[in-house]
Amino acid sequence: MRILIIGAGDIGFQLGKRLSLDKHDIIMIDVDPQKVKHANEQLDALAIEGHGASYRVLQQANLREIDVVAAMTNNDELNLTACKMTKKAGVRSTIARVRNPEFTQPDFILTLEEMGADLIIHPEKETADAVVRLIHQSSATDVIEFADGKIQLLGVRLEENSPLLRIPLVELGKQLGNPPMRIVAINRRQQTLIPRGSDVLVPRDQIFVICDPEYIPQFITLTGKKDIRIENIMILGGGLIGQFIATRLEKEIKIKIIENNEEKSEEIAEVLSHTLIIHGDGTDYDLLASEGITDMDAFIAVTGDDENNIIATLLARHLRVPRTIALVNKLEYLPITPTIGMDAVVSKQLLTVNAVQQYIQHQQVASIVSLPGVDAQCIEFIAREGFEITRKPLKDIHFPKHAIVGAIMHGEQLIIPKGDTQILPGDKAVVFTRSQDLDEVEKLFR
Repeated sequence: MRILIIGAGDIGFQLGKRLSLDKHDIIMIDVDPQKVKHANEQLDALAIEGHGASYRVLQQANLREIDVVAAMTNNDELNLTACKMTKKAGVRSTIARVRNPEFTQPDFILTLEEMGADLIIHPEKETADAVVRLIHQSSATDVIEFADGKIQLLGVRLEENSPLLRIPLVELGKQLGNPPMRIVAINRRQQTLIPRGSDVLVPRDQIFVICDPEYIPQFITLTGKKDIRIENIMILGGGLIGQFIATRLEKEIKIKIIENNEEKSEEIAEVLSHTLIIHGDGTDYDLLASEGITDMDAFIAVTGDDENNIIATLLARHLRVPRTIALVNKLEYLPITPTIGMDAVVSKQLLTVNAVQQYIQHQQVASIVSLPGVDAQCIEFIAREGFEITRKPLKDIHFPKHAIVGAIMHGEQLIIPKGDTQILPGDKAVVFTRSQDLDEVEKLFR
């Protein structure tokens, strides 16, 4: 496909990088000459300097040949205007990033068609939803749903006391009675491994498990962990993400938000009636202590500054807060977060890129997920008539070395596949694959 990305900032750049790896032709537009220069030097893409809502600039991208427009700037109005103009010019699919919550409300006065966008993505809301899932599943580093929630991907970090350690996985499966789960990846010392039966787990491994949601409590117990009952949360950062989290949770959990901007503190105090808003510096140890951080069950850092989020989260870990979650958007930081003792991280960029990539590939893919600090993707493929993957049992298919089928949904039936399992047309298959083998996996589902 030929894809036009408007905005070469953090999200636009990462989207261009991911889509160019998927062999799409990428054109980018940004008004900032430094961002244009960076994109031209670092990406397999053509970057054009100019305003994304200027029709004259848009025409330089040869709109007649564009299949998808993804408007990813920080300006809602610019994104929607660009979508509306390119849609009018004949572009088939348009995607807009927005920050204003009103645009995504069911009762908003304008429809998607009237706004010119086929899909609206709200990165801050996507990020807040990911944090809320991690609060509800407090032993996990990652929680992703597939097949409308019938399959879950769970990330868990193993400690020294885990009963799962140092047993070959094939033997471990037998000991556990071949439960409805499969370990599909191991993140170890900044390397991602697709496991085989002879592999063993060691302390500090971050494992990714695909399983039946009903089995999750039992699996958590098997890892040697236990879910924490979360009743008190401190949130650092009163921006949109912090507000969305509080809105979702404030009626069931006691929440404090620390915000360093006095005017914003007063604004959000009027909106969040059940949340305590504190004006102050969230990296100030004395402030955190006086506001009772040691009594918190969870600490969530979601400011716009990665370094502040990391420092505050590590401080909370040092003070033995049971659950910590940090927003980290610089992708170069993500691989090192486990090694410096961070609990769970979320990335606004990755979540947004996942949503756009899924929409672009929607006929072949039901869901696609990249995880923070993991060199792999988890993809929910939809098997169609004639696909190579449907022609014979899995044991007879030349499956890439660094890929694994974790689960299959056959109608309403969840199947943890074995060698003699055959994927049928209409099935949904959740596949975990290293980036280098993604092309080979996709060929099986064409």
